[in-house]
Amino acid sequence: MLDYPALAALAAVVRTGSFDAAAEALSVTPSAVSQRVKGLEERLGLPLVIRATPCRPTEAGARLAAHFDQVALLEHDMMAGDPVWAAAFGGARPILKIALNADSLGTWFPGAAARFAAAQPNTLSLVLDDEADTAERLRAGEVIAAVTTAGKAIAGCRTLPLGALRYVAAATPDYRDHYFPSGVTAARLTEAPVLRFSPRDRLQLQWAEKVVGSPVEGPTHWVPSTQGFLDFTLAGVAWSLTPERLAAPLIASGRLVDLVPGIIVDVPLFWQHLRITTRLIEDLTSAVRAGAADWLQTA
Repeated sequence: MLDYPALAALAAVVRTGSFDAAAEALSVTPSAVSQRVKGLEERLGLPLVIRATPCRPTEAGARLAAHFDQVALLEHDMMAGDPVWAAAFGGARPILKIALNADSLGTWFPGAAARFAAAQPNTLSLVLDDEADTAERLRAGEVIAAVTTAGKAIAGCRTLPLGALRYVAAATPDYRDHYFPSGVTAARLTEAPVLRFSPRDRLQLQWAEKVVGSPVEGPTHWVPSTQGFLDFTLAGVAWSLTPERLAAPLIASGRLVDLVPGIIVDVPLFWQHLRITTRLIEDLTSAVRAGAADWLQTA
């Protein structure tokens, strides 16, 4: 049998990134956390934690931490609504760790979280990553669910389509008049400053290819924030691919313009979660699907 106090210590280190923070979360000393993790490593004959800043799990450590999180979900279901079991095991709430992209966090996901909070008073821990890479967080065992562009289910997981997040190319009227006085062309795109979230963000290149036939871009500002994208665009620093629902009222008011009306980029999103049947995951999934339906484009 696995040593579950040691697994709890390991999972806390993986979740918080340090032995000190894990100790605080578990209300024990850092020495106790270190001893429990070290004892588990010695028993298994495997390194479980890369002791760096922040601490990171090895592949084996991530799998064990994921196993502990699954057990916590199952125990929560067993205790829910039964005061005898709750008194025997304590009333600790599991932490649901979810990977998602910044634009989901900045648009539709807060509504989903509000729905879930109304149904289940539990704690969410969000991990931000590019939507093309969040599935790797789930595959590595770092999270119990993810918003991803991967429609193929990861082993041991269930996948559900959520819809597509629609983007439009937006800029201020002054910016458009300065950089695109005669319309968007490949030559003008190579001179016009643009915003990108990270090197993995290729939405602007996809849009450019739709408009001029090739993925050209100009000088690039790297802004890893949905609100930052909007603020930089409104300040006239660059043009950007912005979620349509965020851009629409600003375009209607004249503060922004759609650079090429009718040319959009749709990013299909999927919800993937561990294939275990618990009320928490079912309620979370229902809340996520309802929140997505309020925002995303459906076929």
